[in-house]
Amino acid sequence: MSKWNLIINVGRCVNCYNCVLADRDEHSGNDFPGYAAPAAEQGESTIRIRRRVQGSAPMVETVYLPVMCNHCDNAPCQKVGGDAISKRDDGIVLIDPVKARGRRDIAKSCPYGAIVWNEELQIPQTWIFDAHLLDSGWTIPRCQQACPTDVFEAVKIDDSVMKTRAAKENLRRLHEKLGAEPRVWYRDLDRWETCFIGGSVSALIGGRVECVKDAKISLVRDGAKIQETASDDFGDFRFDGLPANSGAYRIEVRHGLGSASRDCKLIESVYLGELALRAVDSTADAISP
Repeated sequence: MSKWNLIINVGRCVNCYNCVLADRDEHSGNDFPGYAAPAAEQGESTIRIRRRVQGSAPMVETVYLPVMCNHCDNAPCQKVGGDAISKRDDGIVLIDPVKARGRRDIAKSCPYGAIVWNEELQIPQTWIFDAHLLDSGWTIPRCQQACPTDVFEAVKIDDSVMKTRAAKENLRRLHEKLGAEPRVWYRDLDRWETCFIGGSVSALIGGRVECVKDAKISLVRDGAKIQETASDDFGDFRFDGLPANSGAYRIEVRHGLGSASRDCKLIESVYLGELALRAVDSTADAISP
């Protein structure tokens, strides 16, 4: 049977908040019996944008991650909520606003923090995949309809087809080890979860400090080279996809103008600054590998 899934393109989110505003516009002051009670005028939204800032000037990267109810197939909230929470045949999870009244334990049961507490109505609430709109003929939820950068893609397909697509496109889910089996998938999740080491290569040429293009840079760990790259037109280089808190690394730079190296300990993404080459010919007036 076909079921709903949501694919989120991490690299396309620019923090415009259109999805958050669309969700609040849909539910603030609007009651949808059988689906959801009105959202609180004040309080946390059921769609949120998380932000991660990596590195330091001038090599800084900000990544945004939309998060909401994952509509898990093995939902922890269901185990706590009992008959106050139901899972439809199309994969959508709904919290009954009548049966869940006063149930703060439901709000605390989600390991993803996707359930918010409506203080005004004393009920737990979450993003309902706009099930009320889908049931009335819509083909996409409002977050997708309102997004100007194509962050969201809702698809209703068989689970086997979805798993094949996920494997082919390297789609992943948050906190897979929890075993909750979410129905929200992320493309380029590495951009959120991993770190980088970057820097800039320079040399003293004709009495001036210049950027060095096409220097060969190696990333070394425990004496073994694990990645290699080259500096760009501005002398910059960067190694991506590194685990946070992964320990000691060594950067080794080679070029016709000389060499340089730098040791670092990776906790979070880091910009090492300039790595100045020891000049081979201080009278050189051109940079060449």
